[in-house]
Amino acid sequence: MRPKSVFCKRPPQAVLGGLLASTALFLAGAVFAQESKTGIDPETWTPDYVMSIAGTEDPNTAEECSQITPLDHEGKVSYWFYGTTEAHPQIERDMEKAFFDAFAETYPNIELDAQNINYNDLLNKLRTAALGNAAPTVARLPILWGAEFASKGQLSELKPEDVGYATSDFWPGAMKSVTLNGKTWGVPTNNETMAFIWNASIFEEAGLDPEKAPETWDDVVAYSKQIKDNTGKNGYGLVARVNAGNTPFRFMPMMWGEGGGALDEADPEPTLEAIQINTPGARKAVQNYYDMYVRDKSVPISALTNTQNENQDPFIANELAMVIAHPSEYGAMLDRANAATGSEKEAAMKVVESMRYGKIPRGDARRAVVFGGGNVHLMHPDVVQGDVDRDAALALICFMTGPEWSTKLHWTGSNPGNTRGFKTTAMKERLDTIKFLDVSTSMLPSGIPFPVVAESTEIMNIIIPEMLQNVMTETMTVEEATADAEARIQSLLDGI
Repeated sequence: MRPKSVFCKRPPQAVLGGLLASTALFLAGAVFAQESKTGIDPETWTPDYVMSIAGTEDPNTAEECSQITPLDHEGKVSYWFYGTTEAHPQIERDMEKAFFDAFAETYPNIELDAQNINYNDLLNKLRTAALGNAAPTVARLPILWGAEFASKGQLSELKPEDVGYATSDFWPGAMKSVTLNGKTWGVPTNNETMAFIWNASIFEEAGLDPEKAPETWDDVVAYSKQIKDNTGKNGYGLVARVNAGNTPFRFMPMMWGEGGGALDEADPEPTLEAIQINTPGARKAVQNYYDMYVRDKSVPISALTNTQNENQDPFIANELAMVIAHPSEYGAMLDRANAATGSEKEAAMKVVESMRYGKIPRGDARRAVVFGGGNVHLMHPDVVQGDVDRDAALALICFMTGPEWSTKLHWTGSNPGNTRGFKTTAMKERLDTIKFLDVSTSMLPSGIPFPVVAESTEIMNIIIPEMLQNVMTETMTVEEATADAEARIQSLLDGI
């Protein structure tokens, strides 16, 4: 069995201290009232509030980082990250270049060896490098990957205070993702949550209020059926593909909302020992999938192999009414519409005009969304190739996790990990130019990170999707599938 001491709870006094510091951080202290999940009240962290604080602060990154590493420091640092590709918007690529240019100008005597590694290759490449003592000094990884390297002793301890920021400058949910064995192993770089998107014209055609999102998951099931019955179009863009992150990112908000979980990651103080996938709330969420796919047939029949990418064509074709996606989905749909010609372009543009964004529905227990993003880590000297220049590494980490660059580096698809970034002029420009960003940003207080355990990827990408597929193909009943998933998670955690 897993030792009881492996994962510790955050001390209550630390939570209180973080909340008090957060209260002083923003203009309206009421937003940072104590709240069990994030320390921020989701009812007051609204699009209007986010807009009201944007553009009220202009941080001086060089000055702040000079307090950690002198600007004349001579040294070198190696850095691996998953960065932009040709598929990213030009502004993302421009900002990435501007970041490296600004760092080089600020620290002209630090030699930076930065490698942009494909997202799909980075994990295995870093695993191999760490085993061969050839890892970089600094690595920026998706929010959950760091737990594996920390559990193997391949990371050095690293907390926001080490690079000049307060832990309370970062979302408590993000700090959970870098906390293991009571120690902190990284600093959040960016965080995001998705939103609920619907086609107002299909809603109207189906007899639903076109300007009102479904409030609950029960509503989603009912709306999906009504849309299918009244229009013949698919209601909800359900996805259930195995070994694809899209599946847990869209299913877990429902499971958490209804009161379930993989482990107890949704609890205010998770132990990450209790398995909650075979509870009444979890079974209700799985039943929702069964009802939409098998009973009502109101979702794409291809949901067993779909990701959100496969939902984009039917959505722009006015054949799918509801999906969960990032704010960038609006831009993706607009690009598709602009690429069309003739009557198809006119029809696609009408769909874009009909796109609406709202908060992800709540369940019987809560409103929830996956808390995503990335963290930067300092690799342990024992697994790094060559000598480690800690001061140079801290300069780089300070630069990327401050309010300025944690905002600019994640321009279209994410939000600053450093919550001070929400007050910058860059954030105001983002809100002014990225449609619906304010809505998805307002979901951040409802964010829950996946369990911070080394086994999380296997649980989320394999066990949970296979549980859903067992029910959707009627191979197992809901009760059998959740019990099977519980047994598989327990065996995984026990190392069997």
